[in-house]
Amino acid sequence: MIIDKLSNSNLYSGLGERINKAFTYLKQTDFSKMELGKYEIDGDNIFALVNEYTTKDESEGKLEAHKKYIDVQFVAKGSEKMGYAPLENQIVIDEYNEQNDITFFTGEKSFTQVDEGMFAIFFPTDVHLPGIKVNEKSYVKKVVIKVKV
Repeated sequence: MIIDKLSNSNLYSGLGERINKAFTYLKQTDFSKMELGKYEIDGDNIFALVNEYTTKDESEGKLEAHKKYIDVQFVAKGSEKMGYAPLENQIVIDEYNEQNDITFFTGEKSFTQVDEGMFAIFFPTDVHLPGIKVNEKSYVKKVVIKVKV
């Protein structure tokens, strides 16, 4: 897992061409005017999911992990807490869904606040719990770029 400001994304150029394309897309796109939905960046290899929602209580969320894609989660508007833990001894509560590339878990995690203009990268070796309220439930517009492993 990596959490930082988008303005520091150049520090992570060694993560590869696909991650660099994701950062370029995030830096060059005005998400304030963008409709919700899926946007192809490099076909199946890299695509963006633009979403908006109200943050939730921790009890309403589930830890998740992916096998085929790395998540680059960018908060375009608002703030939320994201839970994280290394994928180790969590208990599977929903088996792997290949179509949606997701497994849900329960287990220990720690939280970090991710504010507007910040990103978090979650690798297949990470479990994460995004969309959690900071103090009270609030609006968030988020872009999740899926980067094929």
